[in-house]
Amino acid sequence: MLLVDSSGWIEFFTAGTLAGEYSKYVKDPAKIITPTIVLYEVYKKIKRERSEEDALLAVSLINKTSIVPLSESIALLAADVSLRHSLPMADAVVYATALEEDCDIVTSDAHFNGLDRVVF
Repeated sequence: MLLVDSSGWIEFFTAGTLAGEYSKYVKDPAKIITPTIVLYEVYKKIKRERSEEDALLAVSLINKTSIVPLSESIALLAADVSLRHSLPMADAVVYATALEEDCDIVTSDAHFNGLDRVVF
């Protein structure tokens, strides 16, 4: 199992410069976990920059992954991770989810650079 961060999904769905790299990670949704905050970020960005229809199509594919809601344990771990690594809230939730689910994060978000279990 692995976690694809919002930056990866957005690159993939918008045919960004790293879309080809991310396509090899997202080809098997059954092996991906997705924090609910990633759904929020991807939907918002694609709807704002493209259309609601494109955003809903993206969400429909992401919903084929294993969606992980924000639990109390993830929220508390995210707060600790945020304090320890100076991560913004959303990134801390993503990182804490990966730690709780014992999986690697695939991302191109510079906030994760240098952290354990991150494929950059």
